[in-house]
Amino acid sequence: MAEHQFHLKADWPGLRNDVGTIEALHLKTKVSIPIEMDGPGIGTNPDEMLLGAAATCYIITLAAMMERSHIEKRSLTMESVGIVDVTNGVITYKKIIHKPAITLMENASEAERELTRQLTAKAEASCMISRALRGNVEVLVEENIR
Repeated sequence: MAEHQFHLKADWPGLRNDVGTIEALHLKTKVSIPIEMDGPGIGTNPDEMLLGAAATCYIITLAAMMERSHIEKRSLTMESVGIVDVTNGVITYKKIIHKPAITLMENASEAERELTRQLTAKAEASCMISRALRGNVEVLVEENIR
């Protein structure tokens, strides 16, 4: 069994609407509360970082599955949307919607297209971030395969 550790340092010098920093091996950025939540909106924020973690895990997992399935692609891009609900002062990360756009090679068979559709769902179920969120945040996939 392998176990991996990832480390992050955070510094928050002030009060609610100040700006802090986070730093990891390949990440260094300012953080604050987003403007949508009455913060200064400087740097990134936890909402974007959760969305970024879910999106990058999903797209890397999908690309790896396509590679293992020998499905050649011209491009794989994606837009993801995070939906946060604020009701009675309670902030809840409700949903993430991944919208992968996959352009297969011109000679792709219908079987390859169908397998790609299946892999878009399987990647969401297999991604470790999606699994970590399961039961708390709904994760949906709306694929566009060309």
